[in-house]
Amino acid sequence: MFTGIIEQVGHIARTTDNEGNLTVTIQPARMWADVELGESIAVNGTCLTVTTWDAAGFTVDLSRETLAKTAPHWREGTKVNLERAMTAQARFGGHVVSGHVDGVGEILRVDAQPGAYTMTVRAAPHLARYLVPKGSVTVDGVSLTVVDAGGPAGSRADLRPDEFTLWLVPHTLEVTTLHTWAAGTQVNLEADQMAKYVERLILMRDWTPEQEVTA
Repeated sequence: MFTGIIEQVGHIARTTDNEGNLTVTIQPARMWADVELGESIAVNGTCLTVTTWDAAGFTVDLSRETLAKTAPHWREGTKVNLERAMTAQARFGGHVVSGHVDGVGEILRVDAQPGAYTMTVRAAPHLARYLVPKGSVTVDGVSLTVVDAGGPAGSRADLRPDEFTLWLVPHTLEVTTLHTWAAGTQVNLEADQMAKYVERLILMRDWTPEQEVTA
């Protein structure tokens, strides 16, 4: 589990194609001294497993499924947000993040504001129902607050149901890759875990094993 509080930024040092899968070597700004084989690290919000490491960086494997369901960040030289899995003793500064990307979104606009930046994002359509004004969303691994959302129960009539806005302060831009975002940038999105569990509970409340299961 993660919190969406980025520990540091790294970059993709090397990629190797393995019959459609991808082996990626990532070099953090400061390599952790206690990384272990098999531990989970969120890379731009994607939970990945460490397969090898050295003093400079670590290696992970991406399946074709992961490549198909995440934003196209996996190129040599690309900067990435990094967060190690949280420990029981850690401060919980963000929100519950699994590192399982729900869909890819696109930055529509970036506007400078006094002391901040506003960004308008279009989510994958199936994520629209999870976009709640002042709710949580994970964008490229960063725990952020939805400011406005469109559609029913939204807060801005000029936004589509699958569009939402973010306000980003200078500190967030400095310690993440978010300062590189521009109109057209694709980003990984993970909806609030609590919303997904509640939705499942509601949909399943009248189901029994005796009922016919249809696709």
